[in-house]
Formats: sequence, C-alpha cells, structure tokens
Amino acid sequence: MKTTKTNLERRGLLKALAVAPVAGVAVAAAPAVASDAAEAKGKQGYRETDHVRRYYASLRGE
Repeated sequence: MKTTKTNLERRGLLKALAVAPVAGVAVAAAPAVASDAAEAKGKQGYRETDHVRRYYASLRGE
C-alpha cells in the first residue's frame, strides 16, 4: 500500500512540474494581449458600414 501512495504522489508532482511552465507563459502573455486589444478597440470605435446598414434594414423588414 505504501508504495502505491508514494507512486501517486510522485506522479502528481511530475504532472505539476510539467504543467507549471506552460501555465506561467500563458499567464504572462494574457495581460499583454488584453491591453493591446483594448487599445486597438478604443482607437477605432464603432463604424456603421454598408454591410451593417443592410443588416439593420433587414431587421426592420425593409
């Protein structure tokens, strides 16, 4: 019984060591991506293009 418990603990440790670097990179990259998207969105703003106007007209039944 004791060897089984020890093996499971080791497996958990090895899994955590394998996943930790990947998770760290994802966390480090996420704020940079989010801030870039917010800046780009703020600069462009809402634009009503012909495509959008046609869609609105189709909703009104025109």
